[in-house]
Order: sequence, then structure tokens, then C-alpha cells
Amino acid sequence: MMEERPITDWLPITKKEVEKRGWDELDVILISGDAYVDHPSFGTAVIGRIIEDEGFKIGIIAQPNWKDDLRDFKKLGKPKYFFGVTAGCMDSMVNHYTANKRLRSTDAYTPGGAAGFRPDYATTVYTNILKELYPDVPVMIGGIEASLRRVTHYDYWEDQLKPSVVVDSKADILVYGMGDQPLREMLQLLKKGVPFSNLKTIKQVAFLQDKSEELPKNKNWETVELASHEECLTDKLKYAANFKIVEVESNKWEANRIIQHVGDQTLVINPPYKTMMEKEIDQSFDLPYTRLPHPKYKKRGAIPAYDMIKFSINMHRGCFGGCSFCTISAHQGKFIASRSEKSILDEVEQVVNHPEFRGYISDLGGPSANMYKMKGKDEAICARCSSPSCIHPVICSNLDTSHKPMTELYRKVDANPKVKKAFVGSGIRYDLLVDDFNKNNDDGNHDEYIEQVITRHVSGRLKVAPEHTSDATLRVMRKPSFKYFHQFKEKYDRLSEKHNLKQQLIPYFISSHPGCEEEDMANLAAETKDMGFQLEQVQDFMPTPMTVAEVIYYTGVHPYTLKPIKTVKTKEEKLNQNKYFFWYKRENQDWIRQRLTKAQRPDLIDKLLGDQQKGRGKEVPKWLEEKRKKQNKR
Repeated sequence: MMEERPITDWLPITKKEVEKRGWDELDVILISGDAYVDHPSFGTAVIGRIIEDEGFKIGIIAQPNWKDDLRDFKKLGKPKYFFGVTAGCMDSMVNHYTANKRLRSTDAYTPGGAAGFRPDYATTVYTNILKELYPDVPVMIGGIEASLRRVTHYDYWEDQLKPSVVVDSKADILVYGMGDQPLREMLQLLKKGVPFSNLKTIKQVAFLQDKSEELPKNKNWETVELASHEECLTDKLKYAANFKIVEVESNKWEANRIIQHVGDQTLVINPPYKTMMEKEIDQSFDLPYTRLPHPKYKKRGAIPAYDMIKFSINMHRGCFGGCSFCTISAHQGKFIASRSEKSILDEVEQVVNHPEFRGYISDLGGPSANMYKMKGKDEAICARCSSPSCIHPVICSNLDTSHKPMTELYRKVDANPKVKKAFVGSGIRYDLLVDDFNKNNDDGNHDEYIEQVITRHVSGRLKVAPEHTSDATLRVMRKPSFKYFHQFKEKYDRLSEKHNLKQQLIPYFISSHPGCEEEDMANLAAETKDMGFQLEQVQDFMPTPMTVAEVIYYTGVHPYTLKPIKTVKTKEEKLNQNKYFFWYKRENQDWIRQRLTKAQRPDLIDKLLGDQQKGRGKEVPKWLEEKRKKQNKR
């Protein structure tokens, strides 16, 4: 049974809860597309707790009804300083639709997994409502949806270029990336009496101003101008060139301010903060979370996203992989912000004392499981770097990839008497553990780490993400050659055999990615089948804002070279590529045979369906019979 806790342990979400705290008025009200879960893995809880920590009276309106008389938006009254708006932990369109634009039937961030509790383009819808109801109250937007739509961006679901979300939402200010640092600075200035309209010199914010206005003065910032929104509408190459500038600036130690004209206004994007120091990130994770959903959801059912992470621990933020299809580095940053051991072990204590804890931590990880404490050996070199990835096309010689801090921390978690097993559930960046790719293994730290993971931290299956087998496609993805996955699997199999363990290696793959053709998918299916895999963890590529792959999908060119890259776009082409993952399903086999016969690839028919072909009694085309005879003679 769950222990009963006073309702005041959570941030208030009803007028009654506000009154229980003895408050007449709130300073800040947050509106979120997610249900309120008071846990450090949920952005609304983190932002709410930071606002509370700075001494402000904060309330949350979670998943307000936007279709009725809008009473949800009015229930906590008018805040003294501002409204904060987020679509939630996911872009609302990714949350709602599959890669083939089919409406999803569930929502992991809603009680009972029920769909339909947030609108499409939630940031814009919520903010427009607030601007209508409270035109004199400033609105700050943030979260992944706002962050990745901060400049002109391609919207896959409407198949068009859209201006910055600040334009459509009419928000006063946008906080991009992880908002901890800019938010604290804003709150401290507001406390001192600085008006909200004067917060435009803070780092990591974006806003609109009239074209005729002078830019806010800052002698330390250079300003880079993008092609205007209108130019992007008429010239795809200008849109692609814009993306390169935005990504390069996002990945710098010290970035420039970016401006873009939109109609008669100028979008201003101030440079980001430097990566959080250990003390700063600890401060966000060490706030007094209940680590529980708000009690009001009890009768509505479990919140799937919470159930998945309630016994997990996030050790760091950021990712230096820079994968073309991924938004993590665009939102969380390229440089890793790692928590202290003490902060992580304190959280382990909270987890093991949870009334439902049964001895198993589901994940000790991060965006990529094995990047904790990794950073540049000489940070002066990092300060001069603008590369989007520290490990593509090769691992930077300045990157310290030692896995020792993780191995030691895992052992300390293991030593907790209440922990039976602490699993690494996040995907592991396997290429960091392959000696031919990552030569920084003089002390054997890679082998020590993977042996520790295999023997102590795998819950029957280890997740890794090679993503493809075609080297040409992998180059577009900014992923290493598939030959390194073969080497990793050899090491994994060898260690598993040594310890007499039968734990599955689960590889993730993507179909329809820019640069991938149907024949590449047939080869992928054949090569993975030959390795003994029957794929299940697969997805069809979805172009999401602020990714290299989205730019290629829309423009047809790579934003760094402006050279053409072929991408499949129609629903039929995308489904065709995806079918190869499931060569083992009877309903796909005749179709695969026909496609490969047409492509004159009898070798792939044999590899994929050879065992299924026996005894079928179907006539083999003459050209195929001839090819087989020649191959057999060889």
C-alpha cells in the first residue's frame, strides 16, 4: 500500500490546494500538455520545483481542456509575473502521430494511457488561449516542442515550412534547451523588480521585436543573420544553409546571437549558456520531488511514462553523438552535464525507500547510457570547436571516453543492500566500446565496463542502436560503419559465453532514412538475418524539426554540403522499406520475392527466403535460374 502524504507535498494544481498553502495569489502558473508527475524526469516538475526553490508561489494546470468554456485556464486565476507553457515531454505532433501520420491510440503521459488530452501544436494552442484571456500577462514558452521550433522549420505533419513558434503562439519569450539556467536568472531579476519586458538580454531565450528596433546591447555577443523566413519559403537551399548555422552555433562553447527576419519583425535568439556544472545540475535533481504522480489521477489509471521510469535514475544530460535524425543534442546540448556521485547515490536512497520498490532499479543511464563524466581532456580545444559530433566520422582525440567513473558508480549502487539488481535500460553507445573505433582503451576500461554491464546490469536484453547496415546510409546518419557492430557483437558473445549467460542483444534500426534505398533495406534484412537476429525494435524515419535528416527530407540536399541526397517520401515507398524488417512474416514473403526478382537480386532472395522457398513448387524465372547456376559454379 502507498503511504498517504499531505497534498501540500505536491505543487498545487487546484484552487483548493492553493488555498491550503495559505496563498491568495500565484506568482507563476505553468500549463502543461502532460499529467503532473512530480519526478525529475518530467520537465514540468523540474521547472515547477526550480520556481518554488527561488521563492515564488507556483501552480500547475496539467492537460487543460481547450475545447470547452476554457474554465481550466481560469481556475487558478491570474499570476503575478507570468504564465509558463510547455507541450510536455514530447513534441505534441510526435506524441499524436506515427511516421505514416496515423493517429496514435494512446498517450504515455496521460493517466490510463488515454489519447486526446492535449491538442495538436499544444504550445501554440495553449498560448493563444492565454493571450486571449489575459492579454496583459506575459507568456513564456519552453520544452522540446518550443525549443526545436524556435526558427523557421519544416513541419512534416502539415508538409510546409513554418515560422518560429514565437510567431504563431504570440508568446512574449521562448526559453530553448534545458531551461534551468535561464529560468533561475529570470526569476532572480524579477525578484529584484526588473520588468518581464526587460529580460531580453538573458542567454538561451528567443523573442520577436519590430524590424526597426535596435537589438538589445551586449558587447560580448557577435550577431549572425539567417536568411529570412520569406526567403526560405522560396529557396530551399537557403533554408538548408540556415540549418547549418543554427546547428553550428548550438554546438559551440561560446556561441553567437542569431537573428532572422519574419515579415516586419526580427526573431532574436540569444546564445546558449555553457553546459551546467556538476553543482548546477545537482541543484535541479536534488529538489524535493515526491517522485509520484499527483494523487488526483488515482482513479484514472496508471501513467505509462511514469511506470516506465519510476525506479530509474538519470545520471547525466546531453549527447555528443550528433546523429542526423536525433533531437537530443539540439535540445540538451552536445557537451555532457554529469551529476555528482553523491547526488546519484542520494537518489538511489530515495528510490529504494519508495513503498513499491521491490529491489530492482530499471535504469542507471541517460540519453546515451555510457557518456557519464565524459568531456574534453583540454577544454580550451572544446572552446574552439564547432563540430556537431565528437565521435563522427572519428572519435575526437581530445575526448576522454573512460568508462571507469560509470563502472565504479555501478558498483557502489550494487553495494546498496536494498538493491537486488540495477539495470542499464538506456541504449548503450556500442561504438565507444569497440577498440578499432575507439582507441582510448590502454587501461582496458572498455572491457571492464562492458563485462560489468553484461554480468550485473542486463535485464535479459541489452539495447544498442546500429540503426542501419549500409555504410552510405550510416554516413548520412552520422553513425559508424556496421563493421564495428559486428566487432561489438563478437565481444558481447565472447563475454556472455565466458560467464555462461544467455542474454539477448537487441539492435535498433531505422527504415526510410535519407540516403537509404529499398535495396539497402533488403541488404539490411539479409545481413541481420545472417547474424541471427529477427528484428523487432525498428522504426520508420520521421522528420522532426531541427535535425539534419529533416532538412534533407524537405530540401533534398545535405545542409553542410548542399549536395543532393535521395530520400523516399511517399507512404507506399516508406511502407515498402519497412516491410524488409519483417521478412520472416509469411504475409511479406511473396511481396519480397517479387520485388527482389524485379531488382534482379537472386542472391538476396536466397539469403532471405531460401529456406522458405523449398517445396513451394513455384516456377523460377529463366534469368534467375541462369544467375544461380553461375553463382553455384563459382
